[in-house]
Amino acid sequence: MNRRNHQIATQGVDYLVIWLYAILVTIGILCIFMVEYRPGTDWFTSFLNGKTNYSKQLIFAGVCAIAATFILLTDSKLFTAFANLFYLAGILLMLATFVIGKNINGSKSWIPLAGGFNLQPAELCKIFAALALAKFLSRQEVDFSKIRSQLIAGAITLSPAVLSILQHELGLALVYTSFLIAMYREGLPAQILIIGSSFGVLVIATLILEPNILAIILTAIAAFVIFLLRKQIKKKKKLLTIIITIWLICVGVQRFVVPYIFNNVLECYQSTRIYSMVGKEYNCAENRKAQDKTNTNKPVRKPDDYNVRQSKIAIGSGGFFGRGFLKGTQTRGKYVPEQHTDFIFTSLGEAFGFVGCFIFLLIYLLLLYRIVRIAERQRSTFSRVYAYSVVSILFFHIAVNVSMTIGLFPIVGIPLPLISYGGSSLLTFTALIFILLRLDADRQMVLR
Repeated sequence: MNRRNHQIATQGVDYLVIWLYAILVTIGILCIFMVEYRPGTDWFTSFLNGKTNYSKQLIFAGVCAIAATFILLTDSKLFTAFANLFYLAGILLMLATFVIGKNINGSKSWIPLAGGFNLQPAELCKIFAALALAKFLSRQEVDFSKIRSQLIAGAITLSPAVLSILQHELGLALVYTSFLIAMYREGLPAQILIIGSSFGVLVIATLILEPNILAIILTAIAAFVIFLLRKQIKKKKKLLTIIITIWLICVGVQRFVVPYIFNNVLECYQSTRIYSMVGKEYNCAENRKAQDKTNTNKPVRKPDDYNVRQSKIAIGSGGFFGRGFLKGTQTRGKYVPEQHTDFIFTSLGEAFGFVGCFIFLLIYLLLLYRIVRIAERQRSTFSRVYAYSVVSILFFHIAVNVSMTIGLFPIVGIPLPLISYGGSSLLTFTALIFILLRLDADRQMVLR
């Protein structure tokens, strides 16, 4: 590396983010090691043989280190110039999975590579969607207060989500909704977020309450609002029409839309997991997909909350200070399914207890806070939108994954950033973070 390239790679780079990244990747490898190591095994050899998941994760980390270095040596203008092309390539890769994709755990979202490795385009497309969104919102002619611009931005982020749903990757599809945070920072009306959160509350209320009781509550709320706004309604009759329309939509959603989604769109096990989150039991006899499988003599997946129950037991057994490194009984005994991927947080909870989990989440919090600080010091709209997209994706993954393992969110298959096993996931988060660092190093430039 000549002197000029060395200066490009180091000048203005936020080294605190790099240190936090390295700490989290190291913790991830150690967590995978904790759940897979067996007494009597030569741990040094097993780390180098490439046969265990923790040795593979170490290889992935090495590849990511090379990729991170390459990104830091890249000209920032490359990301703005090729943002739309990257996005198109990501969409094409996701479409390619329907033709050459490999089915893993019921999801045909993987492209097989040499050496037994697999690539998940839906993971990489998060980077491309963030770049494409930043590219669009940084255009001088874009007025984000206009409906047309909001629809285009929504289409950019939701197109990969639709393809993810078709690939039976509901968790990854939900991740793309996190871009709403970045769009809100750029002027997305708060009403859209209020409507979205209100719909979520209505769905939960539909699961918890009896249909007639919820309908009565919605009617009472509408009547109360009409009473409070009676003077404004006398002056503007259209306001009464709006209130009644909203009431009809809410009643229709709880009566017809929510039951239809759970009984006809979602799989039986997905509906069961969501119902178990609110302490309710779901009757799979009402699920059309479960009935179709039964009629075709195909095995129906047993609907239960085994994963969450075992996860809670593992985390709870850690107590306040934890059982200690390599001393866990639940995670090392393989009682927790997918404990090296989606449920990797359980290994931390059992080994290091509440104190260890608290410190671990503080590291995440510091990383998120630092990225927000980086976002706010950008002169370029492109860099700011991209930075907020990164922090939104990270926050969504962390919040959902941790909530999932302790039973506060249904199991949707979302990895814990930089911790869960997986080359596609680790490479995606590495690229997300180091592209941000590259853009931040050139924050005095105005990129479009």
